[in-house]
Amino acid sequence: MRELNFIEKGKLEWREADEPTLEGDGEALVRPLAVATCDLDLLLVRGLAPAEEPFPFGHECVAEVTEVGDGVEGFEPGDRVSVPFQISCGECDTCRRGHTGNCERVERMAMYGLPMGANYGGFLSDSTRVPFADAMLVKVPDGVESESVASMSDNIPDGWRTVGPPLTERPGSPVLICASGATIALYATQIALALGAERVDFAGGNSYMRDRAESLGANLLEKGFPKRHGPYPITVDASGDPDGLACALRSTEPEGMCTSIGIYFDETTPVPLLEMFTKGIRFHTGRVHARPAMEPLLDLVREAKFKPELATGETASWSEAPEALANHRSKLVISR
Repeated sequence: MRELNFIEKGKLEWREADEPTLEGDGEALVRPLAVATCDLDLLLVRGLAPAEEPFPFGHECVAEVTEVGDGVEGFEPGDRVSVPFQISCGECDTCRRGHTGNCERVERMAMYGLPMGANYGGFLSDSTRVPFADAMLVKVPDGVESESVASMSDNIPDGWRTVGPPLTERPGSPVLICASGATIALYATQIALALGAERVDFAGGNSYMRDRAESLGANLLEKGFPKRHGPYPITVDASGDPDGLACALRSTEPEGMCTSIGIYFDETTPVPLLEMFTKGIRFHTGRVHARPAMEPLLDLVREAKFKPELATGETASWSEAPEALANHRSKLVISR
């Protein structure tokens, strides 16, 4: 079969690979139909994130089930599914707590389409093996376009976790998002407003992101990152910029909540720890646990309260994937 591999900065190519097979009764094989770029993919392609190359590319997709093991109960060939990027069993203590990104039954950081741990392949391929089909796969509702929810595997849940749980605790609160070029900020904007946030204020971001955020209902603040805005009960750092991170933290009100989805590759990153301490804010950083958020998010899409396709900036066909990925500048969706 063919799979797309990242070769080096700015270069991807199709390569022949062994066809995956079922290795257990609880597994499934899927055929990816629509694949979205993650915000991290853009950094990888530009050579701005560390990677050991080559490796199979793509970790956000909607796929068709093509084969299932005898022990799979919830799925059958022909089902259209969203596949979370993290490998998880759904049964260990960690998975049951909702921390599916740290499943105890697989090696740490086990995932698709990224050069970490064992090679589970990428979604830009003819076929992909899903080790724990009943736990991992989520059916895509009829009437929901595959391209619309291709990013449900990772970036959409990443946007949800910054505002969904906080708004459950503090209903109707205003939200501040400090952004750069990460599409997660646009998902967070839409989801916060869909969940009843009083308003979403959007700081930073390039011209494309600011235009999109405003069209989605955000209130634009200045382009840069001052010392603080607000204060806000809920803040989001989607900037990947130490100044944006500091602004989000300083803009969080006492006992408020700040979540950072930014990946900071330096060994240390400065934060206003004294101010955080004196205000008693809660700060969360780390990888998203994608699987637990997928059903409620698909419900929002099915009910037309959330339209993730509005964050997509570029589209391409399967055959155009290498060139499109090498040159993309915004959220890209590739479909067969």
